[in-house]
Amino acid sequence: MKSLETKRILQLAAMVGVLVFLCGSTRAQSVNYNFAPGTNFSKYHTYKWVTIAGAQYPDQIVDEQIKQSIDQQLASKGYVKTDSNTADMDVAYQVSVTEQRQWNAYGTGGGWRMGGGMATATSSTIQTGTLGVDFYDPAEKQLIWRGSATKTLNPPKDPNKRQKNLDKAVAKLLKNFPPPPAK
Repeated sequence: MKSLETKRILQLAAMVGVLVFLCGSTRAQSVNYNFAPGTNFSKYHTYKWVTIAGAQYPDQIVDEQIKQSIDQQLASKGYVKTDSNTADMDVAYQVSVTEQRQWNAYGTGGGWRMGGGMATATSSTIQTGTLGVDFYDPAEKQLIWRGSATKTLNPPKDPNKRQKNLDKAVAKLLKNFPPPPAK
């Protein structure tokens, strides 16, 4: 029973970590995307939000901030959000946090003349957050575009700066959506 509580606490911490990722500066950020070949993106004009079954989502405030940032980017590209089941595209997002071990080494040197030297090594854990955004064609029931942004977590304290950084991260993520038409 205690392990279930621990697991839930870790899941909540992961969601907070994603907020930290989204609100951090854009340094050390990696953006990737892929799309279904042969897809005619010019036929898509409207979209609606959907959730992915089994995915973990952050709290309501962060959820709205993520959607708002994506909505702004899509609106700037001419897409219209709707709640109608006749939307041209379904849009969903997912978040995750992973941990990696980092080793930091320091040596005083000395070399052969000084008779040696001293060195120390310490390890630390780095948390990396990822935001993934998916676009689906509901008529074909197919994934048509997927993008992700990954970053080492680094939260600013100012909520306005967090939102601004989130907006920058989403703009960078959706820079290549929709992809240019095939030649």
